[in-house]
This record gives sequence, C-alpha cells and structure tokens, in this order.
Amino acid sequence: GRTEQDGKDYHFLTPAEFKQKLDQDEFIEWEEVYAGNFYGTLKSEIDRIWNEGKNVIFDVDVKGGINLKKYFGKNALAVFVKVPSLEVLKQRLNDRGTESQDSLSRRIFKAEFEMSFQDRFDAVLVNEHLEKSLAEAQQLYEAFKAKP
Repeated sequence: GRTEQDGKDYHFLTPAEFKQKLDQDEFIEWEEVYAGNFYGTLKSEIDRIWNEGKNVIFDVDVKGGINLKKYFGKNALAVFVKVPSLEVLKQRLNDRGTESQDSLSRRIFKAEFEMSFQDRFDAVLVNEHLEKSLAEAQQLYEAFKAKP
C-alpha cells in the first residue's frame, strides 16, 4: 500500500497538539482509537471543504455518527450501515481469516451493541450486496440533496 501523507490523507499532530486543539474545541468528533493514537475531524477542515462547494462523507462508529448528527442537525444525513445479521458478520469475519477468536467475539459484541442505536439515524442501509448497497446509498444522498 501507499504511505499516508501529512496534509493530503490526514493532518498528523503530536499528542500535545491534538490535546491543545481538543481543549480549544476545534474538533467536530474525535476518538482515542488505540492507546495514545487519536483520530478526529477538525471543524476548520469541514469549513474548508464546504467552501469549495464539496460535500463531506464520514466513516465513523455509532458514537461518532450520533455526535455528528447532533452537531450538524438537518444539514447532515446520518446513515446506519449494518450487516443482514450477526451470523453473516461472523461468517464474513471468519472468511477473511484475520480475526482471532477473542477479536471476533469483541467485534460481534460491539456490532450487536451498535445495532441498538440504529433508530437514532436518518436511514438504515442493510449491506447484503455491495452494488445494491451503493445504489441505495446514492439514492439516499440524492434525496437528501434535493431537500430544500
């Protein structure tokens, strides 16, 4: 794979810089993904992208999705993407061959927990077949953009 570049893929900050921006309320959303590894979205980046006439798509967990919807309100479309069932998720993860039994159990538990929040989203998209799901996502987006 290619190497991520500062300012292109992400803005890489030191933990001290991240904490300073956090203290100054400069993030729309953030999370400590791994111990000492923080990820977040700067409000200034969203403003910059919107000023270019572009839209922003976030790929976040349930907590991030709920927080983004709370922040943007009717200016955001929150879509909960889920698997057809936990059995399908377990099968997909097993087929990858990348999960230990422990991490598989954690992922299934987290997915089950996150599904309990799907009613907090504007739409639920069941990802059974990728092409169909992409078409549905496009339809949701077009309908959202058409709203006054």
